[in-house]
Amino acid sequence: MSDRPPDVAILPAAHRDLPVAARNRARYATMALFFIAGMMYGSWGIHVPTVRDRFALNPALLSLALLAVAGGSIAAMTANGPWIARVGTRRACLAGGLTMSVCAALILLVPTYWMLLVVLAFFGAGMATLDVAMNAEASAVEQALGRPIMSALHGMFSVGGMAGAAAGGALLAHGMTSVVHMLLAAGVSAAVLLIACPSVLPHVPHAEHPDAHTPRANRWRSSALWALGIVALIALIAEGAMYDWATVYMRDVVVATPAVASAAYAAFSGGMAAARFAGDAVRARFGAPQLVMASASLACVGMVGALLLPYPITAMTGFTLMGLGLANMMPVLFAAAARVKGIHAAEGLAHVAGLAYFGLLLGPVIIGGVAQVTTLPIGLSVVAACAALIAFAGPKVLRRLGI
Repeated sequence: MSDRPPDVAILPAAHRDLPVAARNRARYATMALFFIAGMMYGSWGIHVPTVRDRFALNPALLSLALLAVAGGSIAAMTANGPWIARVGTRRACLAGGLTMSVCAALILLVPTYWMLLVVLAFFGAGMATLDVAMNAEASAVEQALGRPIMSALHGMFSVGGMAGAAAGGALLAHGMTSVVHMLLAAGVSAAVLLIACPSVLPHVPHAEHPDAHTPRANRWRSSALWALGIVALIALIAEGAMYDWATVYMRDVVVATPAVASAAYAAFSGGMAAARFAGDAVRARFGAPQLVMASASLACVGMVGALLLPYPITAMTGFTLMGLGLANMMPVLFAAAARVKGIHAAEGLAHVAGLAYFGLLLGPVIIGGVAQVTTLPIGLSVVAACAALIAFAGPKVLRRLGI
C-alpha cells in the first residue's frame, strides 16, 4: 500500500468532503475503540479464576463457560456482517461495545451458572460485533488518510489488554472487590464508547461503497475471502498455541522457575505489541506481501530456535521473535479482507475473522493432541510449520488480490 494521499475520486461520497481534522479525529476515536476492546478482554481474563471459584466450577464446567464466550463470538461474526454493512460502523461499534460493557458488568453479579452462560455468550457476541465493526472502520480510516494504520490500531488493542490486566491486578491487590472492578471497567468502557463513537467516519451505504461499480458478491462464494480466512486460521493456530502452551513449555521442558516462565509469556506479548506499532511503516515501505513473508519467516526461526535450544535465554529470545513475527498477520489480513472487490468491508472482515477465530480455538487443542501422543516440543513444532506455511502461501494470496 502506498503512503501517498488518497485519490479523492475513489473515496466514498460521505468521506470526500471531510476535512483533515475530521479524518484525524476518526483515527483517534478508532484508537480508543481498539484500546477499550483490549482493556475489556484483559479485565475479563484476570477474572476467569474468580468465575471458577464463585460458581465452584470443575474444569469441564469452566471450559463450557469459556466456550460460551467463543460460541457467542463466532455466532456474531457469522451473522452480523450484513447488519454492520447496513447500519454502519458507528452504530455497530456503539451497539457491540455497549453490549460488551453491560454483560461484563453482569458476569460476577448473576446468581446461577446457567445465567452466567447466557451472559458470557452475549459478552462474546458484543465483543465480536465491536471487533468486526472497528476493523471495518479502521480500513475506512486507512483509505481516508491514505496510509496504513491497521497495525498500530491492533497495537492499541494489545496495549489495552496489558493495561486492563495490570490495572485490574493492582486494584484487586489494593483491596478492590472483583465485582466493583468489573463494574468500574464496564463503566469506563461505556463512557469511552459514548465519547468516541460520534467521531467515527460517517456510514457509507452499499450504494456509495467505493466498489459500487462492481456487482456485490456472496461472501460465502468468494475464493479470495476463503483464501484469506485460511491463512488467518493458520496464523491464529500458531498464536493461540503460544498463549496456552508457552508457559507450559518453559516449566516442563526448559525447567524454568515460575517467574522466568511467566517472563517468557510476557516476552511473546511484548514482541507482538512492539511489532504492531512498527508494522504500518514497513507495510507502507515494502508492501503487505513482503511484510507477511518476512514476519512469518521470523516467527518460524524464533520457534525453531526455542525448540532446538531449550534454555531460558534462548527460549525467551525465540518467543520474542515469535511475537514480533506473528504480530502483523491479523492487521494485514484484516486490511486485505476489507478491500476484496464486490464485498462490503464488514462482511469480508466478519468472514475472515470468523475463520480465524476457529484457529484460535483449535491451536491449543492441536498442540495438546500432538504432545499427548509424542512430546511437547514436537507438538509445538506445529507452530513452526504454520509459520513456514504462511511465509510460503501468504504473499501469494495477497499478490493475487492485488494487495
